[in-house]
Amino acid sequence: MTDLIRCHWPKDDALYCAYHDEEWGVPEFDSRALWEKLVLDGFQAGLSWITILRKRDSLRAAFAGFDPDKVARFNDADIERLMNDAGIIRSRAKILAAIDSARITLDLREKGTDFKDLIWAIQDHQPQINHFGHGQIPAETETSRELAKFLKSHGYKFCGPVIVYAFMQAVGMVNDHTVTCFRHAEVSEMMKSL
Repeated sequence: MTDLIRCHWPKDDALYCAYHDEEWGVPEFDSRALWEKLVLDGFQAGLSWITILRKRDSLRAAFAGFDPDKVARFNDADIERLMNDAGIIRSRAKILAAIDSARITLDLREKGTDFKDLIWAIQDHQPQINHFGHGQIPAETETSRELAKFLKSHGYKFCGPVIVYAFMQAVGMVNDHTVTCFRHAEVSEMMKSL
């Protein structure tokens, strides 16, 4: 496994490498999974992604498996429980944003817009295959700026264009594995088969 050529960012951290090799960039169309990832990316604001990965299981437990139907019902007691949970990111603003996000997501669903459609419509439900080398991957794009603006217009928080682009990369809206990475070709084939 160590002889594989990867993107530079997971380096040799086993958890990071597993995330890179198995999850990052794989197109995701499940609304619950997409919502979880957007919330996790919001929790990442100001932190490193490896910090979130290390706390992901605790965050999943604390946020009811990232089921927006359950999170939308969180109350003041839940907020205090979360603020006292050392296993998660204890930012009141981020916790409140996650709960509000669940409520917004449910409201949109009740009005006929499923979260996956809300997210993927910006690209006509098709992933984009990029061909970047090391150091060429942008931090944000015109599409991530548009999607961030759209999400904010609905009330979502912690979803600026850089966070949204990281989200787009993670959920396979774009294939930003570098061209020398072994996953670039694998993920590209997944995308072409959609």
